[in-house]
Amino acid sequence: MNVAVKLGLRAASDATQTFGDDVMAGLMAEPKRLPPKYFYDQRGSRLFEEITQLPEYYPTRTETAILQANAVEIAKLIPADAAMVEFGAGSGAKARILLRAASRASNRVSAYVPVDISGEFLSNEAARLREDMPKLRVLPVAADFTRPFELPADLGAKPRAGFFPGSTIGNFEPHEAHAFLRHAAALLGRGAVLIIGVDLVKDPAILNAAYNDAAGVTAAFNLNLLERINRELDGAFKLEKFCHRAFYNREKQRVEMHLVSLARQKVRVMGKLIEFRRGETIHTENSYKYTVELFRSQARSAGWTPAAFWLDQQNYFSVHALVASAPVKAVRSGGGV
Repeated sequence: MNVAVKLGLRAASDATQTFGDDVMAGLMAEPKRLPPKYFYDQRGSRLFEEITQLPEYYPTRTETAILQANAVEIAKLIPADAAMVEFGAGSGAKARILLRAASRASNRVSAYVPVDISGEFLSNEAARLREDMPKLRVLPVAADFTRPFELPADLGAKPRAGFFPGSTIGNFEPHEAHAFLRHAAALLGRGAVLIIGVDLVKDPAILNAAYNDAAGVTAAFNLNLLERINRELDGAFKLEKFCHRAFYNREKQRVEMHLVSLARQKVRVMGKLIEFRRGETIHTENSYKYTVELFRSQARSAGWTPAAFWLDQQNYFSVHALVASAPVKAVRSGGGV
């Protein structure tokens, strides 16, 4: 067995151990919870791509429209010959908009570093991008971007830009979002640009519909987390005994997603029995909604200077350009950032 294979097996083993530790800690907690980053195994990643195409789910199409309408202006903020690091890259569809615009603006991004926790999905999407943009160096990094990770060593001293679309920042608790922004500033370096999508506060009816689609894809996405636990951690969840619930919490300005136990039951996971009351939930995700000024204030406190922002006509969504204003040290929160 060669060294690369050994390292790959060790990394997979470490990831499974971390997954197991996080799952058991969450299921033993009161109230029960699971980190949303574990949604994104291969099936979960594909289900999320389906979600982005649903008529009720406005964030993806709205953010994409903002990027398309302002791509050249945004791309001009990215330094020439930069390496663009995308946190939680997924399919990389939105990154392509900026990569192509940067090329037209004569400040071509020379390297693209998609970072994603789903290694197989990431590898497949990187291969597709290499075919479509053969002059671009595509250097995927399979990693949990909420934890410290290394950028490819051969990036050298290239200027760096960050890209964090999808309002994934809203999945973090406020202190975790602050820690992530500090972590990104430390990783990218002083003077780096970060382009980040942020969902905005709006009519709760629109928010509730977006997370409770009629086709049931979001429900399948949520329940897939239990399937993953069954498959990877020797779990014994019966999916028909749980259902998806999502709602807007007006007081905390966030959408919450839960898995609800439909019966009093015991579930074995990693050799341990977990008890559920009827109606008890596993809290799987939050999606915080911001005002423009609240987010800009949070960015300033984390070492970034707001440079510009763009909105859609309905003020549903925002895209911000930030500049790392001072050297900062990455910090880690209880959420792992």
